[in-house]
Amino acid sequence: MLNRVAVLHHPQSEGAAAFAAELAREFARRKVEATVCNVWADEASETLIGADLVVCIGGDGTVLRAARISIPHVIPLLGINMGRLGFLTDMSPRDCFNQFERILDCDWRIEERVMVRADLRDEADGISRALHGLNDIVISRKAPGRPIYVDLFIDRTRLARYRCDGMIVATPTGSTGYSLSAGGPILSPTEEHLVVTPVSAHLALGRSIVLPADAEVELRVTSDHGAILSVDGQEDIPVSNSASVMVRLSEYRTRFVRFREPASFYGDLAEKLDLQLSSATSRA
Repeated sequence: MLNRVAVLHHPQSEGAAAFAAELAREFARRKVEATVCNVWADEASETLIGADLVVCIGGDGTVLRAARISIPHVIPLLGINMGRLGFLTDMSPRDCFNQFERILDCDWRIEERVMVRADLRDEADGISRALHGLNDIVISRKAPGRPIYVDLFIDRTRLARYRCDGMIVATPTGSTGYSLSAGGPILSPTEEHLVVTPVSAHLALGRSIVLPADAEVELRVTSDHGAILSVDGQEDIPVSNSASVMVRLSEYRTRFVRFREPASFYGDLAEKLDLQLSSATSRA
């Protein structure tokens, strides 16, 4: 049985905030303590202390943020989709209430997803820090129309120098995100790999590279105009010329609450990609 739940919602969605409050009242009615918070609020991470479950109400961005602030707590995440596609969310608000008894009884399946870790070393700016993401780590150009040079090393062996708009190192979860739009492959979300995908590579290998779980990737950046290190497309850190980023699988994982079987992933993916394509066609 649940004792305490943290309910995190998208900060700019009135519908998500309203549903979060409604859900918290329902939990309270069933004698479960529930704390509601904007997922981007400074105090959001504090609401996770002692929680048995994190409910994320919004879209994939809300889940990505919740996954990062859940570190180092080992708390399962349940995503409620209030957005459009919802690759990471598991159910709609209606489904949530239909499954409410199972949620109270913790009658669910746990699906673990690997995360990615980047260790940034930027001696010019005196920066040295570790960053964790669920989707991807991206090095990209800072100035429009100005490509960057990225030396790619895999397990300390230099592979190539890329003149490109950016370089993506994605998890299997992130393989359906930015990496996919850049031409990368789709991986089953529970696999343990990294995918390296260049963005608009000029006169260089433009294909993705799929790496094993123990691989270590180093990205050395050269740019007179600066570059940006991005985590899950939400945290942007300026990096200077000659910065180095070591990327590998994180020691942390995200644990998702699931009520459907794993085989539903490909059917859901096909449906969502078709929906995305249909929406783009209708706008044309």
